[in-house]
Amino acid sequence: MSFSVNTNNAAASALENLTATTMGITTAQNQISTGLKVASAKDNAAVYAIAQNQRATVGALDTVSASLSRGQSVIDLASTAVSSIGDLLSQMKQSALAASDTSISTASRSAYAVSFNSLRDQITSTVNNASFDGLNLLNSSVANITSLANSTGTKITTSGQDMSLSASGLGAAANGGILATTSFGTAASAASIATSLDKAISYVNTAAGALGTSSTELQNQNTYVGKLQDSLNQGIGNLVDANLAAESAKLQSLQTKQQLGVQALSIANQSSSLVLSLFR
Repeated sequence: MSFSVNTNNAAASALENLTATTMGITTAQNQISTGLKVASAKDNAAVYAIAQNQRATVGALDTVSASLSRGQSVIDLASTAVSSIGDLLSQMKQSALAASDTSISTASRSAYAVSFNSLRDQITSTVNNASFDGLNLLNSSVANITSLANSTGTKITTSGQDMSLSASGLGAAANGGILATTSFGTAASAASIATSLDKAISYVNTAAGALGTSSTELQNQNTYVGKLQDSLNQGIGNLVDANLAAESAKLQSLQTKQQLGVQALSIANQSSSLVLSLFR
């Protein structure tokens, strides 16, 4: 065994081990504080890049979910309005049928006409108020709306259903021919309108079915997007999340090792002083 005051190999070895232990403690503390074993590219460049790409996809799906929710809100409001219009048309038919009875008085028929006209005007009001975020699927102002279906930009299109009392909506002959000015004054005209209302009611029911189907499609897609986000987040967690129980146990072990390393370094530094005893 040789002694030297210039080179203390034992101290150098102890210091190297103590430095490695201290770095291990720093790493364990970072993982415990952040909850991540890969918090930056320097921890694991490949895993970090994969995780970042997946996080970007999750963020994009937030936008998709918002788009789907907005589209569904527009459609659901339109569906509610269409349901109300269907009820109004049914009441209008009742008034028209009652007025088509030739045995009632002119005064009674006029009363039915007033009720009919009021219900007709409510349809116009209902259509005009069926707007959400500036979009109205029932007054022909919007031909269709599109909602994002996924993060690649694929879209789901929902067509508008014209419920206006115009030539393009309920006023069209094929849709009943019910215009904003439609009314009756005789039993014959009331009977004719009652027949036209059957077409209008059928048209509204078809429109209600189309809107309901579109709403369900958007809801199902939104549910899928939510599940997809959950799966992606779970996958990201598997890649970058730290095992806190294991890191906590590791930290305690490293702290004990650090204390022993400090003692070992102290002992190694004292070895140089032994050389002085050779000169006594």
